Amino acid sequence: MTPSLPRRRIALLAGALLLAASVAASAAAALAETTAVENDSARLPQPPPHWPPASPSYQATVRDLHNEYRNIFRHGNRNAASHRWATFLLERAPQMTPRRLSAFFEGFCAVSGSPVRPSDHNRYRLTLPRLGGGFATGYMHYCCWPCVCDTQDYIRVDTLNVTLADGVERTYRFAVIGNPCDRPEQLEVPFVQPFDGRRTSLAVSAREVRCSDDGTMEGATVSDHGYIIIGMFFDAEDARSSEHGVGGTVEGAREDLADPTPGRMSATIRVDESGRRRYQDEREYKLQCADRARNGYNSGMGEIFRKVCAVSPIADEALLGDVGDAVAGGSSSCSLEAGVTKNECTDNR
Repeated sequence: MTPSLPRRRIALLAGALLLAASVAASAAAALAETTAVENDSARLPQPPPHWPPASPSYQATVRDLHNEYRNIFRHGNRNAASHRWATFLLERAPQMTPRRLSAFFEGFCAVSGSPVRPSDHNRYRLTLPRLGGGFATGYMHYCCWPCVCDTQDYIRVDTLNVTLADGVERTYRFAVIGNPCDRPEQLEVPFVQPFDGRRTSLAVSAREVRCSDDGTMEGATVSDHGYIIIGMFFDAEDARSSEHGVGGTVEGAREDLADPTPGRMSATIRVDESGRRRYQDEREYKLQCADRARNGYNSGMGEIFRKVCAVSPIADEALLGDVGDAVAGGSSSCSLEAGVTKNECTDNR
C-alpha cells in the first residue's frame, strides 16, 4: 500500500495545479481576444497601399490614372461606371495634394466612364441644381457633347469632406446621381439600344454597376446627402467672385443664348485652379439636346447612362432640402420599361 503524502506536499501540489490552470485560462483568453481583434481588423476597410502617382514628387499625368483601368474595372467595361474612378481616387486622397486630386479627377468622363485627356475643348461649363437647394456653376470634362444633355437631365451637385496629404479636411463639390441599387431588379430589365436595335440590359451593358445584398452600390462612394459620386464638379472662379457671381452661380449662366452655336469656345473672367480660361458653354447645345431626345438618344452613351440614372433619380424634394424619404429617388412607377426621364418621373408622383 502506497504511503500517504504529507499534507503539506499535497497542499503545495494542489496550489501548483490551480496556478497552472489559471495561467492556461488567461493565455487562452488573451489568444481569443487577439484573434477577435485581428478578425475585426480584417473586416474594417484597409487604406490602399501607397500609389506613387499620388506623391507630389512624382511627375504624374492622367495617363497614370488610365494605366489603372484594369485594376479599377474588373468585370467587363466602364460603361456608366465612373463611380469606380471616383472611389479609386478618393481612397487615395490622403496621399495627394489638392491640385493632384483635382488633376486626376479631370481624367475621366463622369457620364460614360471613358478615360479623357483634359483640354479646353472638352471642358464644359454647367449650372446644375444642388442638394439642399439652389444652383451651382462649375465645370466638367466629357468624352463627347451628348454627355451635356444627360448631365442636365440626371446629375446634381452635392458635397463631401475629403482629407488630403497635409491632414487638412476640405469640402469638395461632386457630381452625383441616385442609387440604382435602390431597385436592383431594374438592372435586369431589357431595353433596346438606339444605335443598332440590339436588345440588352444594364446587367449586360453596364457590368460594373453592381449591387450588394444590403442595397449599396459596389465600389461607390456616397456624398453628404447619400448619393452616388461619379465625378468632381470643378469650381468656377467667376461664381466665387461677388462682382461677377450670384449665390454659387455665374451671373446670366441660366439664361438662354440668342444664337446657340455648338463647338463655340467661351472665356472666363477669372482663371480657376486648373489654369484654364476657355470652355464650352452647356447652353450652346440646347437645340442639339432637344434633337437628340427626339431621336431616341441615338448618340453618346445612348440609353445606358440614362437607364442607370432612371432607376432611382434624385427627387425634387431632396433639391429643396427635404431629403428624408426622397433619398431613394423617384416613384415606383418610374421603371426602365417605362423609359421616362427624371422630369417625367417627378410629374407622375
